[in-house]
Amino acid sequence: MTTHTASCRCGQLRATVTGDPFRVSVCHCLNCQKRSGSAFAAQARWPTENLSVAGQSKTWTQTGDSGSSATFHFCPDCGSTVYYSGGGYSDAIAVALGAFDDPYFLAPQISVFENRKHDWVEITGDGIEHD
Repeated sequence: MTTHTASCRCGQLRATVTGDPFRVSVCHCLNCQKRSGSAFAAQARWPTENLSVAGQSKTWTQTGDSGSSATFHFCPDCGSTVYYSGGGYSDAIAVALGAFDDPYFLAPQISVFENRKHDWVEITGDGIEHD
């Protein structure tokens, strides 16, 4: 079974996932823009039981454009968000693609909240669903 590890910038908080994600997405909602400090955020989701965590995290819960809340887990030392739960998926964990030690192994399958997408952004690729 494949294993991938994500970590914060200082390496104190690490999240390891096993198997393949069931969803890889790019989100343009305002919450993801604020959280990532960018025009969008990219993340992959696994069943919660496929996650193991090492290190300490602090949490913060926020309601997004969808109306559902998500709890973000970030490093108390460097502040990097590594993973989060919720966001309409009660039994899943989402890991920020940029937090993976090898962030190039996944590509988005869907781009959501495109009504909030910046005009200069284009999400391209074979088979990407746009919502």
